[in-house]
Amino acid sequence: MTDTPTASNVLPFQKIEARRPSSTERIWGKAVVSHGYTGIPSILIQAQRRLRLNPVKMNIIVQLLDYWREPERQPFPSKKELADRIGITEKTVQNNIRALEKDHLIERRRRYTRHGDPDSNIYDLGGLVGAIQEIEPDFAEARRKKKEAPIAAERGRRRQ
Repeated sequence: MTDTPTASNVLPFQKIEARRPSSTERIWGKAVVSHGYTGIPSILIQAQRRLRLNPVKMNIIVQLLDYWREPERQPFPSKKELADRIGITEKTVQNNIRALEKDHLIERRRRYTRHGDPDSNIYDLGGLVGAIQEIEPDFAEARRKKKEAPIAAERGRRRQ
């Protein structure tokens, strides 16, 4: 028996389609997206007021999310980095982080250099994640009601 290819035992070469650009790439362009992007849940944006996030607190959270690339590795930018990115003072960053802690959306943990000197804080965003997960059912219910409204109108029922 021979392993020589014949017309009967040769599979046609499958053409591999080029990867379709992601929606993010289609919006921003591949060059922009190549520098990275941050996933921000729409619920966080839509519930900004409900979560008592003034524009500065929201901006700080967005900045922290930009540093958070792996679930098991919480972000640890310095207050100076955050202040420089946003265009505010370090004291303003500090005061707003304190307020975010008070609202249980973030938790600061000390971080030290290998020599034992204080370093930038680690910011645990578990409280924020929990708060978003807690209010998600309200958003699901609103979506359900919005979807059912046209059906109720077609059937002549009143919305509740």
